[in-house]
Amino acid sequence: MRGRRAWGLIAAGTLLAPAAVACTGGGPAALAADSTDTKDLPSSLTGQRLDWEPCGPPEPEQGSQGSDAAVSPPPGGGRWECATMTAPVDYADPEGDTLGIALVRARAKGGERIGSLVFNFGGPGGSGVATLPAFGQDYAALRERYDLVSFDPRGVGASEGVVCLDDQELDTYFAADAVPETARQRESLTGRLRGFADACEDGAGGLLPHLTTENTARDLDLLREVLGDDKLHYFGISYGTQLGGVYAHLFPRRLGRAVFDAVVDPTLGTEQSALGQARGFQRALGNYLDECTSSDACPLGDTPKEAERRLGELLDRLDDRPMPTQDPDGRRLTQSLAWNGIAQALYSRDFWPYLTQGLDDALTEGHPDGTVLLGLGDAMNGRNPDGSYTTLQSSLAAIGCADSRQRFTVDDVRDRLDRFREVSPVFGPGLAWSLLTCTYWPVRGDERHPEVSAEGAPPILLIGTTGDPATPYEGTRRMKEALGEDVGVELTYEGEGHGAYNGGDGCVREAADAYLLRGEVPEDGTTCPARE
Repeated sequence: MRGRRAWGLIAAGTLLAPAAVACTGGGPAALAADSTDTKDLPSSLTGQRLDWEPCGPPEPEQGSQGSDAAVSPPPGGGRWECATMTAPVDYADPEGDTLGIALVRARAKGGERIGSLVFNFGGPGGSGVATLPAFGQDYAALRERYDLVSFDPRGVGASEGVVCLDDQELDTYFAADAVPETARQRESLTGRLRGFADACEDGAGGLLPHLTTENTARDLDLLREVLGDDKLHYFGISYGTQLGGVYAHLFPRRLGRAVFDAVVDPTLGTEQSALGQARGFQRALGNYLDECTSSDACPLGDTPKEAERRLGELLDRLDDRPMPTQDPDGRRLTQSLAWNGIAQALYSRDFWPYLTQGLDDALTEGHPDGTVLLGLGDAMNGRNPDGSYTTLQSSLAAIGCADSRQRFTVDDVRDRLDRFREVSPVFGPGLAWSLLTCTYWPVRGDERHPEVSAEGAPPILLIGTTGDPATPYEGTRRMKEALGEDVGVELTYEGEGHGAYNGGDGCVREAADAYLLRGEVPEDGTTCPARE
């Protein structure tokens, strides 16, 4: 797979991944016990009837996959249906302004329907309307007893998705140096971040204060009501586990059967979450390098130590001299885009061959080619094959900054750089400077960790993967402790990647399906082996 053919396959084949798995730290403030309930909402909202129609292809802001995945039949046949639910912008003012929440579903096939199973695939910022149909075959067994349902959360995709910069501006923004080394470079970075925040305020200023995880959890409860379900049956991945935890705290007795896969640590603030991700990506990189160097075809060398050194040298060269690619728009591979491409490939073991190919191309003596790494970087940034962008990264920033009041200065980051670099020489510096993402944000943000204590909730199946780069395995146990006694049931997948249910391990899938379909709760502490 070389040249333009590789470009097309990478761009189309990996664009789904960040929507399913990306994750940030921070979280909503502790939630008031007397906060708005669906019974306090006007009947025009709780009694609305959804106008379900056959889905068309996803819009660019959701993720144009270069295929007809969104309009092809769901698992078992039939059709995907789409609708829009009306929700209040501000739940403290339910009679005020509203926004539309885009929905997708495939009706249950079997005769013993349990209800709706609502998916959130993470981000925050991923479009469920684009992602559920694209991954629909993975949930064929669950469709026997559930309507499969997903949505674009508020501020995402077709649900008033946040748009800050146009496509050409985003090309420049994502290609720019993310790890400044001089005062001038630091000024350039902070200027870009300030400009991005100002553009987001211009594009979505009135909505930004209301894009919190708490409000999205309330949207979930309104969706439950409108769908006609007494309980919310839920499948959350990555950030979707944080959203599910907040829902469980708010409405513990309305939660039905729930699976949290790739579990977010709800106890961490922004800095500790970024450090945890640095540690997780470094661990995943080490696992990749172990496998790569055990073969005869590893482009980085014969030992993991040599391979990491050569990888660092490649990134350093790209900082000075961006690499040519076969991108039809003439873009070059910069250090920032390569860094994102490497990180993207570590989300799934299935992407490791692409990473090896991309590194081999980039290290070709005399004719280096950054096409594959650029395609992987584009996937992380939500760039569609036609050069348009989804709202993924803009929505991620908007939700993350609304959820957290922590704001860092340049001096704060410089004081922490050594710690981040010690945790991960490859990913640490970039994640340290990412702490400035919310510094110039026009919304103050909530103050504390997400509150997920859920006394009275039914069992929640928590699936943690030992090699997960984005939500490190240790967070699974912390979520279990935070949910409270007799709520979280822990299942460990000894393997690689971000999210285990879709990773191909039969043990994980059988345990989750048995719980969702038959209510059979696995033994707490169950371990599933990695696939051979």
